[in-house]
Amino acid sequence: MSEQPVRREPEFDGGEREQLGDFLDYLRATVLWKCSGLTDEQARRRHVPSELTTIAGLLAHLTYVEGYWFGVVLNGQPDPWRARFEPDPDAEFRAALEKPLSELRAEYEHQCANSREIAAGLAPGDTVEFKEDSAINLRWVLIHLIEETARHAGHLDLLRELTDGATGE
Repeated sequence: MSEQPVRREPEFDGGEREQLGDFLDYLRATVLWKCSGLTDEQARRRHVPSELTTIAGLLAHLTYVEGYWFGVVLNGQPDPWRARFEPDPDAEFRAALEKPLSELRAEYEHQCANSREIAAGLAPGDTVEFKEDSAINLRWVLIHLIEETARHAGHLDLLRELTDGATGE
């Protein structure tokens, strides 16, 4: 695979915030690595019964997830996808079919940078209102994004191997 982003292992003795952020950044870099060096056709290739589970579709989904949890939930920005999800709950996956992989990668990198900036302004225990009468904190969002990104990095690993045989940790 070419165009490998730098993947830094998290420090073994870092603080909570640093370790959570570093694990998420490691996974973000893994996502970009698994999407590197592919053609647009390869990124859209279907290897599993779900027509939307493609490398491009997962990258678009992770871009949305970053924007939703950090931008909408933690930073109070309007959700630009809300209207699109009413008729199509898989809108972000379908949007990937319309864009070149280079654009999807750039959007993901940009959204991750925005997410880091939003997180930098909050402490792990800082809360915001969430779902009518609940609150959520940065810690929960970071842990959730680690889980979500790791799960889809695993999907990307399998899809990449099926696409061109490339493997790696």
